[in-house]
Amino acid sequence: MRQYNSMRRLTSLLFLAGLGLLLAAILQRLNFGQPPMIVGDAINAAAPAQVGAANLVTSVVLAYRGFDTLLELTILFTAATAAGLALGREPGDRLADPEAGPIVRAGADLFFPLLLVVGLYIIFHGHLTPGGGFQGGVILAAAFFMPQLARPASRLEHRMTTLIEGLAGATFILIGLLALFEGEAFLTPLLGVGTLGTLLSAGTLPMLYLAVGLKVGAELAGLLASLAEMGAEE
Repeated sequence: MRQYNSMRRLTSLLFLAGLGLLLAAILQRLNFGQPPMIVGDAINAAAPAQVGAANLVTSVVLAYRGFDTLLELTILFTAATAAGLALGREPGDRLADPEAGPIVRAGADLFFPLLLVVGLYIIFHGHLTPGGGFQGGVILAAAFFMPQLARPASRLEHRMTTLIEGLAGATFILIGLLALFEGEAFLTPLLGVGTLGTLLSAGTLPMLYLAVGLKVGAELAGLLASLAEMGAEE
């Protein structure tokens, strides 16, 4: 036991010594307060004219690294599909859970349209303000899941969410392919950049964000519904 404790202390000391050497090397090579933002400065200078999005994060997410965003959506789709397969039930099964109280039902009916409007607003203004398809899609998922919390016996139509998710993903890819057919890079904004700071600007980027928002919303809503159905069975 004593030998084990000695080895553990020695290992810890070696780790701390190595960490100290690494930090010392970093401190010698980097000038803190002057980060080498070469790529960031180039994007900040070129994005307004090239993309036309007032929110420069949107320019990066959907234009300069749009292919990475497509892969992120693919990962989300794969995870949601796997969870749905693991938690899925027979479509004919219906649970006879009682409805929530009148206050919860009234609140769900009130917040559904409000969340729907807020989610769509964030999606459509993602190229102008912080937000966009991922954030708005989460709000849309909450909007469609809230009525199920108030009325557990009703079930979210998984076929509808699957159709919306598939159409949204296909639209995202189609817009990228249209750019290729025009001789541009994949997902290059089309239709002109418009006037910076206006709603009708950044070309096809708002349509891309709409596709992202619908895809994320449909996948998360279906996943939440599957989790709720599984919990109700237990």
